[in-house]
Amino acid sequence: MPGEIVFYHNPMSRGRIAHWMLEEVGQPYRTVILDLTKGEHKAQDYLRINALGKVPAIVHEDTVVTETAAICAYLADAFPAAGLAPSTHDPQRGTYFRWLFFGAGCLEPAISDKLLQRPEVERKSVLGYGSYEDTVDALADALAPGPWILGETFSAADVYVGSQIMYAMRFGAPGLKERAAFTNYAERLSARPAYIRANETDDKRLG
Repeated sequence: MPGEIVFYHNPMSRGRIAHWMLEEVGQPYRTVILDLTKGEHKAQDYLRINALGKVPAIVHEDTVVTETAAICAYLADAFPAAGLAPSTHDPQRGTYFRWLFFGAGCLEPAISDKLLQRPEVERKSVLGYGSYEDTVDALADALAPGPWILGETFSAADVYVGSQIMYAMRFGAPGLKERAAFTNYAERLSARPAYIRANETDDKRLG
């Protein structure tokens, strides 16, 4: 799919996930860095792209995509030659979507609640993820066969879910560094050339 990709980004944000995904895709893109300290993400021009004033976002031709998981899924489908998503006729596509959206709907909120030390609710059934411990256990079981979420095939689900895991490990979320399923997975992810390129660039932007 031709057309310019414009990537709205700040290296102190979830934009790092989208940046890694763009590097995996391997298509040219133009990066627009928004200075969060100056409120550039709340400027009217950007609010027309993302009404919440959040980064990342991409604009590809006339299509605006926000939400990091959606950006990963969109790019994988828009550029199938990169091989980052099963085809619509592949039975693994269901598994791919299952874990990609597990990352967005269960893993990220569970990690956020745990790291922010939010009080546990009395009725855990009202939470989309139930409990942090159950969420971690379910993901560990999915990763155990390895090397990737889809077995031998690396996908956009690994970019998104893997980013959540590495973030949680970096900030000390419990029950991750003690389990080989997570530490081995993180080592494989962090060795990917696209991950290294994206993070080296973003680290330089931070000075």
